[in-house]
Amino acid sequence: MRVAGGMNGGAVLGWDMSAALHLGAALGLSPIIMAELLPPIEAVMVRKINETMQAGSGHM
Repeated sequence: MRVAGGMNGGAVLGWDMSAALHLGAALGLSPIIMAELLPPIEAVMVRKINETMQAGSGHM
């Protein structure tokens, strides 16, 4: 994960896509399928993690 910190806390910026692609390859998933599916999944996950962190619960 890429994370940015600051005076008012931090924010998740994104996933390590190289690691995600390697994990998918180790699981036998098609690189083409992963290239199509990972970016939209990443966007939703990052948005939800940041919303949770801003709400103050800190639980993921």
